Amino acid sequence: MFLPIADANPLEHVRHAYVTWALLALNLFVFLALQHGAFGTVSEAGTLTFGTIPAVVTGEAVLPEGYARIPAPFSLVTYMFLHGGWLHLIGNMAFLFVFGDNVEDALGHVRFLAFYLLCGALAASAHVLANPASEAPLVGASGAVAGVIAAYLVLHPNIRLWALVLMKIPLRVPAYWAIGAWFTLQIWQILVSDDHDTAWWAHVGGFLAGALLVTVMRQRGVALLDPDPSGVPSRPAPRKNEP
Repeated sequence: MFLPIADANPLEHVRHAYVTWALLALNLFVFLALQHGAFGTVSEAGTLTFGTIPAVVTGEAVLPEGYARIPAPFSLVTYMFLHGGWLHLIGNMAFLFVFGDNVEDALGHVRFLAFYLLCGALAASAHVLANPASEAPLVGASGAVAGVIAAYLVLHPNIRLWALVLMKIPLRVPAYWAIGAWFTLQIWQILVSDDHDTAWWAHVGGFLAGALLVTVMRQRGVALLDPDPSGVPSRPAPRKNEP
């Protein structure tokens, strides 16, 4: 429904968003080097081995011989570094690029990494609970990124960002409008859609996880629901010298 392009929201607590950039680089590396053959074509094998297959996680099915290289619960983390194609990768990374740095700023580097992985794992868990007998692999950073999107909304709902609305029209809109519309679409798809190729429950699970986790994982002094739409950190007014 929309693709974020940029926001004007400066960092206040960290100098650089090292973890966000590392996650962007890692996802790109896995896609190029492992999934698309620079070191050998392993797309199908990698998807079965490292993707989250609900029936395997619940014990209702087993992987073919030679594919069970990691314990099934570990796939709740590994799946989020695989993608189904260029559009899948670019879409997820665009959201992470625009929103990730400010969430990392609010949480700090180590907590942000833990937050990202937790959101992704909880998103995959929601998908498994909703589809316990499915043998289709779940791949992609969408669940973890949904958590980042939710955290941004909780932290900076009034920031105005540039986005491609309907993937065509560039508009500058408040974060609460764009992200609220995105979340509404996820719920709508769960209720009425016949699209079984997209893990809508993973998106919703990751979003709810992110909204809750950011409230307890943010650094001390970081406010929620910042009312300032400028993105410029507020500074205390200078004190006047008393006579």
